[in-house]
Amino acid sequence: MKSALTWEIIAKCSTSKARVGKLILPHGPVDTPVFMPVGTQGTLKGITPKQLEELGCQIMLNNTYHLGLKPSQELLEQIGGSHNFQNWNRNLLTDSGGFQMVSLLKLAKITEQGVEFQSPHDNESTMLLTPEHSISLQNSIGADIIMQLDDVVSSVTTGPRVEEAMDRSIRWLDRCISAHKKPDSQNLFAIIQGGLDMDLRKKCVEEMVLRDTPGYAIGGLSGGEEKDIFWRVVTLCTDLLPKNKPIYCMGIGYTEDLVVCSALGVDMYDCVFPTRTARFGNALTSKGSLNLKSVKFSKDFQPIEKDCDCVACKSYTRSYIHLQTTKETVGCHLISLHNVAYQLRLMRNIRQAIIEDRFPSFVKQTFKDFFGSEEKYPVWAINALKSVNIDLLS
Repeated sequence: MKSALTWEIIAKCSTSKARVGKLILPHGPVDTPVFMPVGTQGTLKGITPKQLEELGCQIMLNNTYHLGLKPSQELLEQIGGSHNFQNWNRNLLTDSGGFQMVSLLKLAKITEQGVEFQSPHDNESTMLLTPEHSISLQNSIGADIIMQLDDVVSSVTTGPRVEEAMDRSIRWLDRCISAHKKPDSQNLFAIIQGGLDMDLRKKCVEEMVLRDTPGYAIGGLSGGEEKDIFWRVVTLCTDLLPKNKPIYCMGIGYTEDLVVCSALGVDMYDCVFPTRTARFGNALTSKGSLNLKSVKFSKDFQPIEKDCDCVACKSYTRSYIHLQTTKETVGCHLISLHNVAYQLRLMRNIRQAIIEDRFPSFVKQTFKDFFGSEEKYPVWAINALKSVNIDLLS
């Protein structure tokens, strides 16, 4: 396939599979490993694109299915794409709509042709999302990275349906490639499916690699599966996928997941977690999460996190944000800003540690700070890191 990106590996960890890269896309550079905040319909909830730019974000997500419903493909065509629509001059990645097969399963009917959705807005109108229509929508949105439409099943699904979805995803990729009208300005990524079956994952990687797309994503995870299986699927895929292409693990956003998957060789992540948890009053910090709705913060005049330079931490106290979180939407806005700043800073620190070849010690310190004691370390994370020569307990 044609590619509208270049990607150079800048540094490699001498111990694990972690690496730092420079991804050049049509709307500028992206430093990897990178966390991509999710702006479903053109903005993160509670954050303007301008604020996101001020936080140093180089790439964000939009959702094809939701933008296709509102504002509609016609309007996006009129205004010249989502960059113009939301006044965002940096990079965009669009989810193809495949994930909605899981999240909106009760409203969806899946066939070889595509997936027919009943609108969640009026429960009457329908959208037939085929591979061709998904790509057409994404061409209209104008994202720098677009995703194939894949047949997505819940990660805890077993039996013949998993293999059916994997095989169909391969067939749908071929249809996506044929439908893609803008390979000179938009990069189509394949998505590796196969559930928790290692043989199916291997088969899917073999087939997708033959299509030689500009990058590859690991899909179908983060849906409630056992984490000790989750990491084994991730590391299998990073072992088998081409080393000269960026690898994107979809739906990853927890601190420990970002650190571990970077050690396993993943370059890109996305998740709604930082803004979704903010709406419940939860602030992310290097020492763990703080529920600022709790009355114990009512007289706490510290910032959310001392070393954070986001506007919430520079200008407001936990006490003020506690009051606003329990009474006004501005509280969730400030926590959302902080949480995204936290995620972006974590990724900067990961990259710097890899460049300076001190990533194993960084991982150990991060886990020590975040969990407090070794007894609280997740067993799956210990196992995953040990597989790439980082012993958390040594």
